Amino acid sequence: MPILRMKDIRAMSSTERREKIAELQTELARLRTMVKAGGSIDNPSRIRELRKTIARILTIETEKEQTKEKKL
Repeated sequence: MPILRMKDIRAMSSTERREKIAELQTELARLRTMVKAGGSIDNPSRIRELRKTIARILTIETEKEQTKEKKL
């Protein structure tokens, strides 16, 4: 189950998307650090979900920027 759905991401403002990216990247770094330190995490698939969600948000950001450039 994705953390955020595409329609939810599209509904966010640009600043909200950037804040969400920062939040998700922080969580991803924390989980990766736990794994590297030899600890176990509750849900290993969470790392994959985080990576995919970050990629989705970045994709939407890029789309929005490209549409703005085309309008100019």
